[in-house]
Amino acid sequence: MERTPFKTYHEREGSAVLEILGTTKKGLASQEAEKRLEQNGRNELRVESGIQPWMIFLRQFQNFIIYILFFAVIFSLLIGEYVDSTIILIILVINALIGFYQELSAQRSLEALKRLGSVWATVIRDGVRRRIDAKELVVGDIVVLEPGDKVPTDGRILEATRLHIDESILTGESLPSAKSSAVLDSSKQIADQHNMVFSSTAVVSGHGKIVVTATGMETEVGKITELVATSADEMTPLQRRLSVFGKKLGLVIIAISVTVFLFLAFRTHFNGTFTTELFVSFLFISISLAVAAVPTALPAVVTISLAIGVKRLLAKKALVRQLSSVETLGSCDVVCTDKTGTLTQNQMTVRHGWTLDGDTTLSGVGYDPIGDLSAELNPLLFQAGMRCNNARLTIDENGTSYFGDPTEVALLVAAAKAGISEQGSRLDEIPFSSERKLMSVLVRDENGECTVFTKGAVDQLLPRCKAVYRNGAVEPLGDRVRQQILDQAEEYGHEAMRVLGFACKAAADGDEFEEADLVFIGLQAMIDPPREDVAPAVVKTHGAGIRVIMMTGDYKTTALAIGKEVGIEGGVCSGDELDTMDEPALVEELRKGTNVFARVAPVHKQRIVNALQEEGYTVAMTGDGVNDGPALKQANVGIAVGSGTEVAKEASDFVLLDDSFSHIANAIEEGRGIYDNIQKSIMLLLSGNLGEVLIIFLAVVLGWNLPLTAILLLWVNMVTDGAPALAFTLDPFGSDIMKRVPKGRDDNILPGPKLALITVLGSVGTFFALVLFALYGGSQPDQGQLVTAQTMVFSYVILYEMVLVFVIRRSYHVPLMANKWVWAAVIFSIGLQLILVYTPMNQIFKITPLTLGQLVHLLVATLFFWLVTRLYLFVTQKS
Repeated sequence: MERTPFKTYHEREGSAVLEILGTTKKGLASQEAEKRLEQNGRNELRVESGIQPWMIFLRQFQNFIIYILFFAVIFSLLIGEYVDSTIILIILVINALIGFYQELSAQRSLEALKRLGSVWATVIRDGVRRRIDAKELVVGDIVVLEPGDKVPTDGRILEATRLHIDESILTGESLPSAKSSAVLDSSKQIADQHNMVFSSTAVVSGHGKIVVTATGMETEVGKITELVATSADEMTPLQRRLSVFGKKLGLVIIAISVTVFLFLAFRTHFNGTFTTELFVSFLFISISLAVAAVPTALPAVVTISLAIGVKRLLAKKALVRQLSSVETLGSCDVVCTDKTGTLTQNQMTVRHGWTLDGDTTLSGVGYDPIGDLSAELNPLLFQAGMRCNNARLTIDENGTSYFGDPTEVALLVAAAKAGISEQGSRLDEIPFSSERKLMSVLVRDENGECTVFTKGAVDQLLPRCKAVYRNGAVEPLGDRVRQQILDQAEEYGHEAMRVLGFACKAAADGDEFEEADLVFIGLQAMIDPPREDVAPAVVKTHGAGIRVIMMTGDYKTTALAIGKEVGIEGGVCSGDELDTMDEPALVEELRKGTNVFARVAPVHKQRIVNALQEEGYTVAMTGDGVNDGPALKQANVGIAVGSGTEVAKEASDFVLLDDSFSHIANAIEEGRGIYDNIQKSIMLLLSGNLGEVLIIFLAVVLGWNLPLTAILLLWVNMVTDGAPALAFTLDPFGSDIMKRVPKGRDDNILPGPKLALITVLGSVGTFFALVLFALYGGSQPDQGQLVTAQTMVFSYVILYEMVLVFVIRRSYHVPLMANKWVWAAVIFSIGLQLILVYTPMNQIFKITPLTLGQLVHLLVATLFFWLVTRLYLFVTQKS
């Protein structure tokens, strides 16, 4: 059997395609079909087995911050802190399990594509119709299509009677595609191949017969499967920043621990007091310092912050499938959005009615028949739209239900708004065809009078009209009036509206009727309108420094009109133009501000997303169809709409429960808030740990006794790294959060000003700690007052780190009383410290109860720390 490249089938006559494929209209012989099935395989999507689950689980530990925590576990065990090491291990395992689930579920996108092939088909074999599993179809089979069928393969149309197919999952077009068997030229994109059908699309109306031209992985859906499989998964910005942060922190921890150990060892060596017992003690202190420096609560803080964000986003109509993507969405600086259903209603709506007597605007959007007319108009216009119609609209106590072609449903809704009710019966019909672009019906009303109603393309309808309605009377249709009608239709067309003309004439019952000598009534102009909440959401997104790009299967005119209406400005580029561009040319197109891409195919969307990522952008992509799967997976954040296909949902990180773009803006805001809370927790952990490290380090350099022992360091870490840092995850975020520019892709997890604040907080805290230690004799060789001095420093560190909680929140402009859990965490931590100091537990930790005077000194030092840090914030935030 001669095979021809897929793209050429639409260029050939049906008979030629049959000859090329070695078949006839009577279908293949069963023996031949079995032979081809054995040679070419079943009509199903092959999904290669991905990475093994155990490998996915082990991959969760491939991160430098995780290595640091394992380092902490090992040395916690060495110094006998089994509880601490157990807690860290539990944190590591929980986070690994969450990451394991995320990656495993992401692989299911290919399985969803495979399930699309499980349909039944009516095939002609041996000249006889039969129903078979679509997996048994082969190239050359003749398949019959009926309303409601899912198209089982790609195929060339041989016969088509009023055949309309919903191809939105492939092309993104909001209207069903009218199909015919006519030959097309070679320049046609998939969306324009009206003599071809494609696997996984759906028959809306009419009948057809096709010859199978491709099955399985050779279909358009099969090609998309390959694209999804080859799309690379990138690290999220948070993962990337934490990885860099972990490596730098690890090096600093190792350097400080080694330095402290060497200082202690050399000092005792030169003093002549070095012993094996001291060596073990110094090693013990250095290891404890390293453990104290590791922010052990960080993985839990990140996980809980993201989990709380998931709950908040669910309340905002966004279901999160990938936990880490919550933060990524807050970091994105480009949103690539589909048009149909996301920016628009995905429901055709008649906006204007026009006759020679005037025009009217219809309020309301979508298929809900709530709205009215801005001016009275000849009711015949809406009656014609209702009569010349095969859709159904039912309005009852259960609401509104509809069935049929979206254009015809829109006409029924317009008639309902105009107060037109259906009476009488249909006697005959001349169906719509793509060649004639007209539909006519003969109806008898309740008075027994018969009327012909015709609707269709204006340029096809006017030649069949001899008169027009004006001022309630019939006038001859002259050239000037004809041009006036055409001009009005063109004006609506420039606004990306679909325009239908309507005409009628009286008829006698039982007579054959023709589409001739009609009386022109008027025009109805409709569009899939933008959602009412989208334009403000686009403004909000632009205000956050985020670029919005529309990618749609619709024509340029429609895409530009909708883009302008919702606030997406910039140039426009078509899929045909993209085919002529190499990657540098595409990048240049994006750089010059092209934000609308029309008539795009799946590979175009993926190319656009990839080009943006190569330019350093963090890209969020929305979609609903099979065609969006590859780009959704390619994007840093894939967002599927709730009404979309399972393929889109499985390839995505988010699923919008309500399709509107406005929920994307809300999710971005939430993502930024989550990042702020994670950042606050990291600042608290680092500034506290920095203070502890500096206290030990400077005391060693100055030749003093150690202000904090290993067991005291571990207690501080447990008390201050736990509840307060986790309470930050529940903090609200400021109203200006959507007025900031997005974070750069390579930005550190903490920007310069935040690092400066951490340094100041740690340094000032260390200064007052060393002052207390010196005042109470800790700097003297005499060991007599050392326990009291260590208890003072120990208790001060707890208090100063509690003050840090509020200082850090203040730097983010969070109101003092905005989070009751922060206050509860602080009170809980101070309560634990009081229990330790004033109960027999103090003997285990080798500390002593503090007197009233000592407590006053402690509070004064803490107060001075608070005043200095508040002054620093006042100066830096004012500047």
